[in-house]
Amino acid sequence: MVDCLSALYLFAEAGQRQQPQGGSPLGSLLVPLIAMGLLWYLLILRPGQRERAKRTALLKELKKNDRVVTIGGIYGTVTSVGTDGKEITLRVDDNTRIKMRRSSIETVLTDDKDENTNTNGD
Repeated sequence: MVDCLSALYLFAEAGQRQQPQGGSPLGSLLVPLIAMGLLWYLLILRPGQRERAKRTALLKELKKNDRVVTIGGIYGTVTSVGTDGKEITLRVDDNTRIKMRRSSIETVLTDDKDENTNTNGD
């Protein structure tokens, strides 16, 4: 029993000698916060910025006779671009023309990206 008490005494004495350093608790949280911020930027913000840049470039390059699909799923051909560049006119069929905002264009169809192609060889 004396050995047990002396061991407890030595253990308590050793615990008192090892005082924690004067570090701030904020310092220990700073590294994980920076890591989470970096991951958030790389996984969420950066891809979104790339997609917005691609879309902006696509809309700026829009010109007459481009085949397009609108956000609503309407296929058409650009017949004119407004003077301010914000409005376009689409020809849907021979007698139908639609005026809409340039931002309502989803994609520009090209020969290799045409959605009407059949890939299973029928």
